[in-house]
Amino acid sequence: MSEAGVAFLSADPALGPVIRRVGPIALKARRLAPYESLVRSVIHQQLSGKAAATILGRFQERFGAGGFPQAEAVLAASDDSLRAAGLSGQKAGYLRGVARAAAEGALPTLRDCAKMDDEAIIETLTRLKGVGRWTVEMFLIFNLGRPDVLPALDLGVRRGFQIAHRRRQMPEPKVLARHGVRWAPHRTLATLYLWKAADGAAAPSA
Repeated sequence: MSEAGVAFLSADPALGPVIRRVGPIALKARRLAPYESLVRSVIHQQLSGKAAATILGRFQERFGAGGFPQAEAVLAASDDSLRAAGLSGQKAGYLRGVARAAAEGALPTLRDCAKMDDEAIIETLTRLKGVGRWTVEMFLIFNLGRPDVLPALDLGVRRGFQIAHRRRQMPEPKVLARHGVRWAPHRTLATLYLWKAADGAAAPSA
């Protein structure tokens, strides 16, 4: 992340000590097609990283034909075959919805996303069943590398804020969002450091 962002956030009384303890953080945007990124995110929902990786591997093996499964392959797959890959019935439905939007051209491309601001992308993608605001915020951070995203609903971010500010309780999302305005336009970097404060290891993947 930018040196300017580190310098800016280092002046924050609570974040400054975290930044000095953790040191520089590098974030490289994946730049996957939105369809692929969202499919991966849906598969990872409410699963450990290991379990999600296993299911993702089966999903790719069964429907990918040597690459990442295309939307048409997902739409053509039976419910039984999707469940055999380890997907719940609910997640299979979510994946079909994402695949249908992709096949119909209703998903923005990476080029489209470059012309859209964060809230426009959130508004567009959360119309898909099973894709909530948190999922799109992870897409903005890890896939697009957007610099000013604060996922106020994220438990790790809230816990990191609690630790950094030495509070007895985690802040409510609205309180965190209001406080985070002072970190603009570097809220993504603040988010990465709050994750570090929360677990002392690595930021979560999406």
